[in-house]
Amino acid sequence: MGWAVTHESSPEKPSDPVEGPVPRRPRRVWLRRSLVALVVLASVTSLALLVFRATLPRDQLDTVLAGDLDVAASARGEWQLGPVSVELAGDGLEITQDGVTVWASDADAAFVTGARGRVTWQEHRGYFWPSVDIDERLADQRIDAVRAGDDRIVVDGALTGGGDDAPYTLTIERLARHGVSVDLSTDGDLDAVGLVSGRSAHAGVHGFGEQFDDFDLDGRLVPIVVREQGVGRGTEPLTFLADMTSHKAGGNASTTYAAWSSYVTDDLRGLRLDPDLPASQSFAVADTRNPDQVGLEVWAPRLRAELTAGSTPVELIARQQRGARPALARWTGGGAMVGLQGGTEEVRRELAELEDAGSEISAVWLQDWTGQRTTSFGDRLWWTWQLDRQRYPEWADLVAELKEKGIRTTTYVNPFLTDAVPKDDPGIRNLYAEAQEAGYLVSHRDGSTYDLDQGGFDAALVDLTNPDARRWFARVIAEEVLADGVDGFMADFAEGLPFDAQVHDGDAAQRHNEWPRLWAQTVRRACRIADKPHCVTWFRSGSLGMSQDAALFWNGDQLVDFGPEDGLASSLLGTFAAGVSGWPLVHSDVGGYTSIDARVRDYVRPDDLLQRWAEVAAFGVVMRTHEGNRPDENRQVFDADERDAFARMTRLFAALAPYRRTVVAQAQRTGVPAVRHSWVNFPDSGAADVDTQFFFGDSILVAPVLEHDADRVEVTFPPGRWVHLLTGEEFDGDRTVTVDAPLGTPAAFVAVDDPRADALRSRVARVLED
Repeated sequence: MGWAVTHESSPEKPSDPVEGPVPRRPRRVWLRRSLVALVVLASVTSLALLVFRATLPRDQLDTVLAGDLDVAASARGEWQLGPVSVELAGDGLEITQDGVTVWASDADAAFVTGARGRVTWQEHRGYFWPSVDIDERLADQRIDAVRAGDDRIVVDGALTGGGDDAPYTLTIERLARHGVSVDLSTDGDLDAVGLVSGRSAHAGVHGFGEQFDDFDLDGRLVPIVVREQGVGRGTEPLTFLADMTSHKAGGNASTTYAAWSSYVTDDLRGLRLDPDLPASQSFAVADTRNPDQVGLEVWAPRLRAELTAGSTPVELIARQQRGARPALARWTGGGAMVGLQGGTEEVRRELAELEDAGSEISAVWLQDWTGQRTTSFGDRLWWTWQLDRQRYPEWADLVAELKEKGIRTTTYVNPFLTDAVPKDDPGIRNLYAEAQEAGYLVSHRDGSTYDLDQGGFDAALVDLTNPDARRWFARVIAEEVLADGVDGFMADFAEGLPFDAQVHDGDAAQRHNEWPRLWAQTVRRACRIADKPHCVTWFRSGSLGMSQDAALFWNGDQLVDFGPEDGLASSLLGTFAAGVSGWPLVHSDVGGYTSIDARVRDYVRPDDLLQRWAEVAAFGVVMRTHEGNRPDENRQVFDADERDAFARMTRLFAALAPYRRTVVAQAQRTGVPAVRHSWVNFPDSGAADVDTQFFFGDSILVAPVLEHDADRVEVTFPPGRWVHLLTGEEFDGDRTVTVDAPLGTPAAFVAVDDPRADALRSRVARVLED
């Protein structure tokens, strides 16, 4: 078009007169033809992209919807198990304890279902997509008889409606403290069984692990599978581009590193599958589309659930998440854990700059201790799990020097091994070769090592179903990762076991969701071997029952933006769901992790993201920073224009240490999350419907700024009167107010009549005076 304009502006003058009109150049015709060609090209390209996208893998979910219930007249009645009452009527089953409903079926609907069929999987670099194919739907339930004993009640019946009838038994027992166990078993003829719970119409459903979605999961199908979270998860155009160029790597609202079968509802009832039953780790689908039901269909012939209820969400969660949890070392709550890289002198320099700015630092996190390699995705690590002495000379001296200053050293490890030969370091062992020789690696069905593409290099999983392999790898971690005074590490990955792999014990498809728990058990064993039972480790992948072996978790690889799909706001959503599912101590990477140059947009940290993320972390369990996958292209907390603001937030974090200790101790003791959705503390208030604010423990309400360049935030106060921790301004509760929140002044509040209010305000005031 530029060429045409140039020639249109200076036409050539004819040398001789010409009879009739002078012919005009066909510019308009050319433009029309060009525009038509462009429209056709765009249409064809769009169609081609749509066709191509349709060929990419996706979740194809299906469940058996509850059908009819037929209860024999002779089976109806009411039975007692101490304080537990079980009543079976013609329209359904209800279980109460001390007069409170613990579980009830939806009226006149089957509450047990079955299926014959299969689940097939597509996989790419840790992403897994299920395709559920149901051949026979046994949606109708018949109850023929009830057998009552002193300690249990057994319901006998059959599932009908599709193919051959399937007999089942439902055994109801009282749990030791509070709640009821229901054990659904079949003769093994079914591939999947479901338990359908009743609820009041559209009662909120929360949990199913770490779901980066609305806190209320009403109206959904939720796949229970651990897998890569995705890049963007709906943030556009990044998600589209990731899908098109990286085999559907964009993810969606239900892709998560940590999913398991546990939930609570606004009816103050909860269900959790028994973590100690192997079938509980199976792939499952939660179905909340029916407003009166919550369905959970497990792809196994058996299901055992623990049913609980409470008078408040706090009581409900504590009863559901009973059991011992390891303690979190006290030093984690006294200052920031700063992620640094680059070698001994670079770490010393950057740390000194942060200290000069007045930062309170409890630890450094040096993930590149084992060496760094560069890939198309950015800076990655050598998964050889031994010190890179060229990158970190005088390592032991550095660790000791920091410890003398009260700063701990933490590092990084994951359950993969990569061949050490390309690293060309004669001073290290080839752990990959050792494990391969011993038969300690996950294999293909033909026995060959199952190497997995990590985007620039291959690696294989240590077979955590093999007790000998677990012992060997735990000793490697103890002797290499925790050597020289190191006090902990990020325990990354564990979501990537292929469904078609061969493992030492069991079937990979059944053990896939259990892998994070096996990883946590291996890590805890390593800490004990190293004589560091309270070493600090943190995990992103999660399994049912994993908190028995792990104290601390993190949200995974958030995008470097503010968004609810995959950014700062999404870390809150994941924390809320995980918190009511059994992860009581969760944090995130300050600043996010994933940075992508998508050509049409370069996703890097906005100028206020680090500060806003640090403001959230100041009111959390752990304040830990990450340089991200593209450190040189992104702002860092040690940059000259970030240091002072970050230091201020570390001092605020440290000032809250006494309060934090009580919150963390409560979470460790009861399983009630430290960082909570407002529903946990105030379930009947307007705040219970808001996903953009949180409580830190019982007392502190925080409304973070979750938008770029914003300096005000909307706060929905629960009932009462509330005072701003930093400014002293007071607000009436039970209403929504817009509050000033300039950088460095996060919107945090405590109830005026809270017994901790004066102490909290006093400690925060001392920070502001600095």
